[in-house]
Amino acid sequence: MIDKKSLYKWCSVKAGALAGHPDLRIRFRIVDTPGRMGELMAREFCDEIKAAAAAGRQFRAIVPCGPKSWYEPFARIVNAERISMKRVIIFHMDECLDWEGRELAKRDPYNFRSFMETNFYGGIDGELAVPAENRHYLSPATMEKVRVKISEAPVDITLGGFGQDGHIAYNQSRRHPYSRITLDDLRKSSIRVQENSLDTIIALSHRSYGAAYQFVPPMSVTLGLKECLSAKKVRLFSDTGAWKQTALRVALFSEPDAEYPITLLQEHPDAIITATYETAAHPISENPEWEFGGVNA
Repeated sequence: MIDKKSLYKWCSVKAGALAGHPDLRIRFRIVDTPGRMGELMAREFCDEIKAAAAAGRQFRAIVPCGPKSWYEPFARIVNAERISMKRVIIFHMDECLDWEGRELAKRDPYNFRSFMETNFYGGIDGELAVPAENRHYLSPATMEKVRVKISEAPVDITLGGFGQDGHIAYNQSRRHPYSRITLDDLRKSSIRVQENSLDTIIALSHRSYGAAYQFVPPMSVTLGLKECLSAKKVRLFSDTGAWKQTALRVALFSEPDAEYPITLLQEHPDAIITATYETAAHPISENPEWEFGGVNA
């Protein structure tokens, strides 16, 4: 459980003081705009692919549906530098499901596969593209196949964002009153179908649908933290502002805590979080005159 006094302290740090703060528990970078973040994310991913190709080996990556700012620069760099993706193997992080655990309609805004086919794969020249057999999408039908495929060899990198509770993929903070999970449960979590947390549904409804929670998918299939954190490198990015501001502060300063799964990133040997100034800012840091019943006394 996060202590409110500690949370107030973490949220009081000015955005510009975060990157070099002496109490950071994980490496952190801050960028000025979503465009700059997208360029950085794309450039680093392309460089990793090129390094693997130069070494004559496959490149295996876990890739998210978002942040959106990196898809255009990624396609542009790949096409301009003629980076072959023929030996790239992609594992998609997660997928949304309806209330019966079924895949969504292809044109549903939360159909991650449709989005990635258009925005991640669609901009790459055909002769450079990732072969269809190297694209591993998650669904209830493919869970075990993906689990086996990931276990066959080390994953080079996990790219991702994070949610309002610091979830990586759909590894959310479990809010169920009759089913608690520990940090060790989170560490060992693997590919599964699940109901989404109520706060995740509300957050997504505000972000995407003008608070029309009725249209947010209530279930998901996700890689576990076991798979996501198995990669040699983990790079998380966020440019979505207020939705992530508190989760970021907890990720940077808190000890590992099951309420915020992102805190387990601290245990990884090569992990970096990158965020825009908007995401790194916090209302508490900008309003020092606020009082919270003695918390900031």
